[in-house]
Amino acid sequence: MALTRNFKHTVVERVERDPAFAKALLDEAATLFLSGEAETARVILRDLVNATLGFERLAEATEKPSKSLHRMLSPKGNPSMDNLAAIFSAVQHCLGVGLKVHAVKARASTC
Repeated sequence: MALTRNFKHTVVERVERDPAFAKALLDEAATLFLSGEAETARVILRDLVNATLGFERLAEATEKPSKSLHRMLSPKGNPSMDNLAAIFSAVQHCLGVGLKVHAVKARASTC
């Protein structure tokens, strides 16, 4: 019989013992949003919120109802840029980190 663990519990435990992992998740979520992969980014950000400050504290920090935040960070969620910025800000504050955007030279575009 194979031993399995709940993925969410694994993420929580890893974040608790490895702050660099939590920062990497935040970075990955931001990168995915900026790369147009919003659904995956929301799922990662939701897992990070669950592993760090939790939705009740996030609700207090963003002045948004917890249920609304859960919906925003669901795979089909659609948070506004203001709400997304507030969520990222609260998680950054919790982790004691900041995000920096680095421009990468893009290929020639037709737009």
